[in-house]
Amino acid sequence: MNFRRKPWHDEPDINLIPLIDVLLVILIFLAASTSFNRMQQFQISLPEASAEAPDLEALDISISREGLYALDGKLIEQGQTIDISNALRQARRSPDQALIISADSHSPHESVMRVLEAARQAGMERIHFAVQSPP
Repeated sequence: MNFRRKPWHDEPDINLIPLIDVLLVILIFLAASTSFNRMQQFQISLPEASAEAPDLEALDISISREGLYALDGKLIEQGQTIDISNALRQARRSPDQALIISADSHSPHESVMRVLEAARQAGMERIHFAVQSPP
């Protein structure tokens, strides 16, 4: 009897499943780390404005570049929010009267915000900003 075993001549297999898994993980990593920035232009239509006649009943508050306030040409001595609010309440003739804020281009942002807060405290709802049109 022949008890010798025949040599096993099985060819080694390449298992493709782990290879595919690794390639998919690499592909997902590359897709997640790539930025997809696309420059787009928005198609928008800007609103058009027409000049209206100024509201003659509106209060006009001016702010200088030094942060001084004048309501209808009269200087407000104290530049605190409560003082501006009291001056707006006293000068207001009707509940729906508008306020026009005319600020110097170099006036501090804080000064304009102080007038807006004072107008809110005085109960004024119609607030406009005066602008100068380019020549």
